[in-house]
Amino acid sequence: MGSAPRPAVVLLSGGLDSSTVLAIASASGFACHCLTVDYGQRHRVELDAAHRVADALGAASHRIVSLDLRAIGGSALTGDIDVPKDQDPAAGPIPITYVPARNTVLLALLLGLAEVIGASDLFIGANAIDYSGYPDCRPEFLRAFEELAVLATRAGAEQGVRFHVRAPLLHMTKAEIIRLGTDLGVDYGLTHSCYDPTPDGLACGRCDSCILRKRGFEEAGIPDPTQYAPKAP
Repeated sequence: MGSAPRPAVVLLSGGLDSSTVLAIASASGFACHCLTVDYGQRHRVELDAAHRVADALGAASHRIVSLDLRAIGGSALTGDIDVPKDQDPAAGPIPITYVPARNTVLLALLLGLAEVIGASDLFIGANAIDYSGYPDCRPEFLRAFEELAVLATRAGAEQGVRFHVRAPLLHMTKAEIIRLGTDLGVDYGLTHSCYDPTPDGLACGRCDSCILRKRGFEEAGIPDPTQYAPKAP
């Protein structure tokens, strides 16, 4: 009899990147325990997408934690601020869709789950190329969090566990991510990326996330399964 798969925790939003990361971790032989965070995001439809993806890719477990960041606000995703449309995601300063300290908070929750289930590998869909300039998607942040994890946990302090924040998409373009995920069997029709979906869940097609997603499928030469809202006349 072979040994049981090593556990890993995966931060799963239900979007394109995190779904691809789940597929990568599964293909690498990990037993993947997924964590999705309902943080009061405008695009809460992604929570349903996370359920679909976790089921489709055979996650060992899937938890949803509620943490309402609307009490802090400061972002178009959590506050009463319009989501920018029809702008180049690579241009200008850090956009208003940045959620203050989001990845710090979400990784902290993922770290807690890792410690509880005895995992030392934390998977996240951070990307430093095709992204909107978020500072908490940079490799420097991820390495710093690894150091924090050792100091902040009983597993690190008493057992010498070294936690690894694994971001396999960090230096990949969106097109490369889509090609890889397609090879691994990801059904991107199950995923959701839009920051400002319509009431019935259609992607707006005009926010930063939609623009990057559409461009990625075009450059990958793969049909985009996303259901976009009709353009206004």
